[in-house]
This record gives sequence, C-alpha cells and structure tokens, in this order.
Amino acid sequence: METNVRSLRMDWLRATLIAAALLAYDGRANAAETTVNIENFTFEPQVLTVPVGTKVVWVNNDDIPHVVAEKDRKFRSQALDTGDSFTQTFTVPGTIEYYCSIHPMMTGKIIVAP
Repeated sequence: METNVRSLRMDWLRATLIAAALLAYDGRANAAETTVNIENFTFEPQVLTVPVGTKVVWVNNDDIPHVVAEKDRKFRSQALDTGDSFTQTFTVPGTIEYYCSIHPMMTGKIIVAP
C-alpha cells in the first residue's frame, strides 16, 4: 500500500511539473534571434536558414544607407544609416528573397524551416 501511495505521489508531482511548464510556455520560449550584417555592399550571411519563429535583425555597418526589401514586397525597411537596424520575425516556412532597393545587386535569402 505504501508503494502505491508513493507511486501516486510521484505521478502527481510529474503531472504538476508538466502542467506548470505548459502554463509558463507562451509560444516564444524557443524563439531565436539572429543577425545579418550589411558590410561592403553585401548581406552576411547571404543565405541564412532559420526555424519558424526566428527574429532576424539586419544591421547596417556600411558608411552609406541601405534598404532591406523583400522581393515580393512583403516587408521593407526604412533607409538604414550606419548603425541602424531592421527586424523581421519569420512565422511561416518558406524561402524569402530580399535585396537592397538602393543597390539591387545586393541580394540575400532566408530559408525558414518548419
């Protein structure tokens, strides 16, 4: 009988811990953040693979302005001066192609994995 009570207490404790963890989870616990540097008229890295929910931050380290623009016009930054940044969170799997609308030869790609 004592073994059954102990087993029930352990089961209750496990269930309580799982329930607490689920209540604490707000959907952002596994969210990641990564940076794309803009330097020497390039996006570095030029191709980036991230999981769904990742926040990507572009930081302009060049001495001239750049604009991060998605090829299909789903997002676009303001002109980023030296030290400025632009952030976009990717919530849907797929491949996103982008470029600098001031310098169209500057291109990049984000692959959002499920």
